[in-house]
Amino acid sequence: MKRYLWRRAGGFLLTALLVSFATFFIIQVLPGDPALLMLGTEGSPEAYVRLRQELGLHQPLLQRYVQWIINFMGGQWGNSWRYSLPVRELVGQAFPLSFALAMLAVGMAALAALPAGMYMAVQPRRLSSRLLSLATQLGLGLPQFWVGILLIQFFAAQLQLLPAGGREGWTSLILPTVTLALPRTAVLSRFLRAGVIEALAEDYVRTARAKGVPGRSVLYKHALRNAAVGPLTAAGVQFAQLLAGTIVVEQVFGLPGIGQLLLNGVFQRDLPLVQSVVMLVVLVILLFDLAFDLCLGLLDPRIRYE
Repeated sequence: MKRYLWRRAGGFLLTALLVSFATFFIIQVLPGDPALLMLGTEGSPEAYVRLRQELGLHQPLLQRYVQWIINFMGGQWGNSWRYSLPVRELVGQAFPLSFALAMLAVGMAALAALPAGMYMAVQPRRLSSRLLSLATQLGLGLPQFWVGILLIQFFAAQLQLLPAGGREGWTSLILPTVTLALPRTAVLSRFLRAGVIEALAEDYVRTARAKGVPGRSVLYKHALRNAAVGPLTAAGVQFAQLLAGTIVVEQVFGLPGIGQLLLNGVFQRDLPLVQSVVMLVVLVILLFDLAFDLCLGLLDPRIRYE
């Protein structure tokens, strides 16, 4: 187990290092000279030279990268060019909302997918099971922005039960959470269905049934544990996608989350903001990916010896 932990931790550090350099290079070099982006075409040569000195752009690229990593790990993320506020303060206001939204959506999807996937696996020939399978297929292809607009139209505009957007307490998170959870429920339920069907066909399940083990015990104690490996892996991937891809839903519901902040930073060419937000999201995704790998290693000991 220790060897597995060290291998996973080493992979995490190497990936984080490579991603950090790629993020710094793409944001600092590819868009052009940051000083020119800030000053525009009307800046004087003297102001241009002075601004490059203030931003440290006169230093070699590798030295700037090392200094940025040291500052980032120390919580010194610089000031936003657009908002004239510390980037750390802006991220501290926006990140909890997106994180909570992603956690709620994955949690809701997992709770809904468990009974749906089990039912489709245990009763595959029933009409209700086939209709549920068809519904999950449709859920995979529904555009999130369209689902969000429909939910707003029905629950907010017609029934007036829930707010249409903004931050008006916990009720304002219900519609965006459902919007994000619906396609994830379809994915997880189909993963669980396939895993349970495969597990029920294994020899150990047939042996347990031959020994007279009750059907519920066979299903939940034996089949479900092994079938849960695939859905757990998918849940980790879905969470990573949600954390990095809530921009559309935040736009539809007017939520000031990390996706909205990143989008504004890209439009305004706010390099310190974009650079810090991208790196933070990548680190959180890598940490959760590591945590899910460790959980899978505990759930299925065979993974530790791969």
